[in-house]
Amino acid sequence: MTVLNLSFAASGFLGIYHLGAVEAFFCHGHKLLGSLGACAGASAGALVAAVMITAPDKLQHCKEFTYWFADNVRRQQFGAVTPGYDFMLTLREGIEEILPSEAHSLATDRLHVSITHSKSGQNHIVSRFTSREELVKALLASSFVPVYAGLKPVEFRGQKWIDGGFTDSLPILPTGRTITVSPFAGVQDVCPVHRGRFNSQLRLANMNIMFSMENIKRLNQALFPPSTSAMRSLCEEGFSDAVRFLKRESWMS
Repeated sequence: MTVLNLSFAASGFLGIYHLGAVEAFFCHGHKLLGSLGACAGASAGALVAAVMITAPDKLQHCKEFTYWFADNVRRQQFGAVTPGYDFMLTLREGIEEILPSEAHSLATDRLHVSITHSKSGQNHIVSRFTSREELVKALLASSFVPVYAGLKPVEFRGQKWIDGGFTDSLPILPTGRTITVSPFAGVQDVCPVHRGRFNSQLRLANMNIMFSMENIKRLNQALFPPSTSAMRSLCEEGFSDAVRFLKRESWMS
């Protein structure tokens, strides 16, 4: 089998969908995992890719943190933008709980993180990390939505960066086949089934999604998370969509 890569789309709190897909890969995708070269992602997708590469044993922990974080944001009077609420500190603490001490070594050349330069607007893909702290900063940079997550872009290697989803929300790696995962109905390998009446597509920073009310609703949920029960349903949907993909490729195990 050719080298396979996984790429997870920028998705905010809909990253819970990615965690469901990853659980399906771990349960039923041994053929895929046996040929896995690298993982890539932007924003929440980069966080999930990092977990897959460096802390696969923490998948359940990640799911519980995501439910808690979403609930925490929902409880704020104005969500993440509530004065005094430190979204990025909460995210940093979650990342630090999950990543092992050797995460940067495990991630180098196997994890590709999409980030956007705050001044030039240019996209960069980072895949080498000299320390765990540097990896944490790259992941925070990839997840920083200006105003929503704070006012100061994340400093990484002496420069300021913002969410990679603005410029490349679904990185495709140059070697091997990149399997794409997205919580938005579209043309990705693993994604929800499009049930809208129209087949027109929107292109969002290198990701094609279908124009539908369901996708518009999900774009909103990415920043304003739905109830815990709805989040759990999204996780289950990610699992079942990934299983459907594995069956289609005859990779079920």
